Formats: sequence, C-alpha cells, structure tokens
Amino acid sequence: MALTINTNISSIIAQRSLNKATNGLNDALEKMTTGYKINHAKDNAAGYSIANQWVTKLGSIDVAADNAATGSDMLTTAEESYNLLTSHLQRVRDLTEQAANGTYGSQSLKAIQSEIAARLSEVNRLSANSEFNGIKLMAFDKTAGADNSSVGITSAGVNLQVGLYADKNSIINLSVDLFTDASLKGLFTTSGLTDVQNPNTDAKDADGNPDPRKLSELLTRAGVTDDTYQLQTDDDIQAFAAACSGLVYDPDKGFSLQTDGTCTPKEMLYFLDEAINDISSRVTKIGGVQNRVQSAISALDVQSQNLSSSLSTLRDTDVAETSSNFIQQQILQQASSTLLSTANQLPSMALNLI
Repeated sequence: MALTINTNISSIIAQRSLNKATNGLNDALEKMTTGYKINHAKDNAAGYSIANQWVTKLGSIDVAADNAATGSDMLTTAEESYNLLTSHLQRVRDLTEQAANGTYGSQSLKAIQSEIAARLSEVNRLSANSEFNGIKLMAFDKTAGADNSSVGITSAGVNLQVGLYADKNSIINLSVDLFTDASLKGLFTTSGLTDVQNPNTDAKDADGNPDPRKLSELLTRAGVTDDTYQLQTDDDIQAFAAACSGLVYDPDKGFSLQTDGTCTPKEMLYFLDEAINDISSRVTKIGGVQNRVQSAISALDVQSQNLSSSLSTLRDTDVAETSSNFIQQQILQQASSTLLSTANQLPSMALNLI
C-alpha cells in the first residue's frame, strides 16, 4: 500500500469498523433497555408485522375476557335476585297452605293476609328495581306492543362478545326469557293463567283434580275490581293476598270471611306453584348459561397464554445473548477507536521522507 497524505485508507477502514461496532453497541443497548429484539420494522420486517397482529389479538382477548366476566356478574346478580323472589313466594305459599287448614279465625287470617300482602308488594318492588348497569333484569314485557324502552334490552336478549370476531361463534346470547317481567303481573300471566278470554283447562285443585277455574275468576271473587288483572295497585295486591288467606277484600269495607267457599286458599296453591316453577326455570337457564360463560373465560385464558408465549419467542430479547453481543461490540468499539487514532498518525510518517 502506498504511503499517501491526501487519502488515509487505514483511517477509513478503522472508521468503518468503529461505526459498525458503535451501531452494534447501540442496537444491543436498545434491545436490552426495551426488552424487545424487534423494535423497528428494519429489525425483522415479517416479525414486526406478525408481532403487531398478535399484540392486537391479545388486547382483544383481554377485552373479551372482561366482557365474559361482566356477563357472568350480571347473571349472578339476576340469579340472586330471583332467589329473593323465590323466598318471598315460598313464604306466601306456606302462609296460603296454613290459611287453608281451616283452624284459624278472622283475626288470624287477617294477620296471615297482612304478611302475604307485604311479601307480594316486595315481589313487585324487587322486580322493578333489580338492574345491572342500566339493564332491568326482571322487567321485559313480552306482551305485544309493550313499551320496553326503559328496560335496556330488546327482544333479541343480550349478546356477550366473548370472541375476537363478528361471527356467531364469538357471541353468547342471553335469551330475553331470562329477563322477562317477574312482577306479580308477569309471573301470574305465564301460560295465560290470568287471561280472562282463555279458560285455564290445565289447572288442578289441591287434590290433583282438573279445575276449570282461572286465576282471574278467583281474584274477581276475592275482590279484584280491575279487569285487566295487572296486580300492580295496592287494591289488587290486597285482593290477591285475601284470596290466599281465605278472605274477601273490599276497597271500601276492608276484609271479610268468605261465605260461599268459592275462593279458598287451597285453590291458590296451584298458581303459586306455577309462579315458583317459572322462576326456577329461569334460574336453571341462568345456571346453564353461566357454565358457557365460564367455559369461554377459560378458553380465552388458554388462548391468551399461548399467544403471549409465541409473542415472547418472536419479540422478546434474549438478555444473555444480547448482553454477550453488547460486550463484544463494546470491545470492538474500543479497539477500533484505538486503531483509528494510530491510523490517523500514518500520513505524518511522510514527513520523514521529505
């Protein structure tokens, strides 16, 4: 190699080596400080694209898991609320059966009626006020033309988004049947029991014999004056309680003993059993859906774990390997820096020849 002044090839070589070592040192430093071996598309173009897709999916999986957990909380709230209704109706049934014994006078029957009326009113209050995040859990009226604008759901029920996509496999539907009206009106119109236009041919008396009478007829005999049988007003509730207690209710005169025996407490047991069975059916369905939601949560956990493991393999820095590279590049940088200093002195040797 010729000894020149204007062009110092040795210095250029040393500079290139120094730049390369410095870039390698900075790259290793970035990987160790961020914890990622893919920080820019230039690091691994294909890997960068795949990692971004996986990060997006992981975020969606977390949201889907939260959705499922929130849905599970809503179902638990509904189940507990239904359990409260069941406890009130079971107590009403117990009192009704007690009143049917025939060993109680008018004062005792009025005491029984008073507790029954209080519990029936509480059934209406609970059903109207049970809600979760603005969704009424026991208020959807399936009657044609009913106004359900304040309930928070439609006739399609509630869809839980527990998957990553928009297809049906990513959704668990909660049927509107789980959220239908659980007030006295809703519970005692099941199967047309209070429909004044359709006789209840399936009803049975306490002995299991067919009873063609309808709840509407029994309530009329007990003092209900509202022919729509909404069972929402205080008078309707008092008359309903009277029918369960062996009394007749008159809004003006109060309570009196039944004299014709046409509306005895034992006849109310069938309708109370129907209402309790209706709630039990809803709770059973809730349990089944709860199992599906818990299964979705478990599946999302497995999916998140496996995807996180794959993402770690693709993107995370191997600290042991990177730290070794860091030391290597650091030594090369120091060596290049020393040699560059020596190479920069080479042109001065030409002065010895002049």
